Amino acid sequence: MRKIALAGFISLSSVTAGYAQDASDKTTIIHAGQMLDVESGKLLQDRFIIIDGDTIRNVLTLNDMEDMEEEDIDFIDLSNMYVLPGLTDAHVHLTSDANVHGYKRLTRSTPRAAITGVRNAKRTLMAGFTTVRNVGAPGFTDVDLMEAIEDGDVPGPTIIPAGRSIGITGGHCDNNLLPFENRRKAGGVADGPWAVRAKVRENKKFGAKVIKFCGTGGVLSKGTKVGAQQFAFEEMKAIVDEAHLLGMKVAVHAHGQEGINTAIEAGVDSVEHSSFISDAGIRAVKANGTYLSMDVYVSDYILSEGEAAGILEESLAKERTVGKIQRERFQAAVKAGAKMAYGTDAGVYPHGDNGRQLAYMVKWGMSPLQAIQTATINNAKLFGLESQIGSLKSGKMADIIAVENNPLSDVSELEHVDFVMKGGAVFKSKVE
Repeated sequence: MRKIALAGFISLSSVTAGYAQDASDKTTIIHAGQMLDVESGKLLQDRFIIIDGDTIRNVLTLNDMEDMEEEDIDFIDLSNMYVLPGLTDAHVHLTSDANVHGYKRLTRSTPRAAITGVRNAKRTLMAGFTTVRNVGAPGFTDVDLMEAIEDGDVPGPTIIPAGRSIGITGGHCDNNLLPFENRRKAGGVADGPWAVRAKVRENKKFGAKVIKFCGTGGVLSKGTKVGAQQFAFEEMKAIVDEAHLLGMKVAVHAHGQEGINTAIEAGVDSVEHSSFISDAGIRAVKANGTYLSMDVYVSDYILSEGEAAGILEESLAKERTVGKIQRERFQAAVKAGAKMAYGTDAGVYPHGDNGRQLAYMVKWGMSPLQAIQTATINNAKLFGLESQIGSLKSGKMADIIAVENNPLSDVSELEHVDFVMKGGAVFKSKVE
């Protein structure tokens, strides 16, 4: 191999956690001892990932490297590690605090939520999640957080923000905690086809990149039945049509069969939670190419930690009826070959624990590779970003993570990511 002049050698303990080494226009080479091709499932030995600035130029073998011209580079030695594309999460709430639920949420202002988002964005990135879809935040704080991260003001993943979730009066996306005298209503509440179209346009105006609406009741909302449909078909169709006209995809919060089926008929791109999805619903998502984003980990957190976090007893009771059924329906959807996304509902549980769901997906019917694919290539397609993220290939963003042991043997290895690069910049590189 031709000797390469190194401008700097980055050891795995040289970067302070949470602060990136500037990628700028430099060239970086990562020596990946074992690189996972997430599409084929193969582990490729001794690959050299050539990165120009924030983009992967090429992935070379040792023989290919012999023909490489000498240049000043930074070299990162991950020869003893397993290297993967950065993970993604289709369902997070970065401005939410897992310790603040129920009536505790009334104590949190929108500016305070934004500050919480800064903390949680860093935790999420340090966990190896380099792109997330934030499906609901007060006052467009997720849009502001996205911009702060893009400007380099704070560390965090690439964010696809939904802005304010759209919902019916008194529904899951409304604020139902206060009595009539307070006249409290969530910013995304709208009733009727033209009113919901206006909310979609408003979200687009203030920076949303995806639309999220609540198609059924929910676990954590006061006074809603978890499986009951919210919005008529005409309203759901208006939301989807308007969003698609504006070039945005649509995610629907939906637990119950009727709400799920109506949303699929209306043309949504993903169904979040999908707890009571029927066999007919599974057939419908397969026919329409709709993704299921089923948060099969979060039930354990709600039922073990939820009361201390302020979750209402009403909500705990609802979760007791949801968790096991949702996992069984997840198993049925996997077996049927439905398109599966990786969405966790982070914010209900602590941010940074996003990787815990992978092991639950394996327990309930997926192979480790299938679970990893949901958090890489599947989400990339759902987001419409398959040309930019999801795998380690020429022309894609240099979003790269690494772990010490083989995640195909034990997917829980990805709960403790040791190396994180986003856009060619190293944010974490210390192996404990």
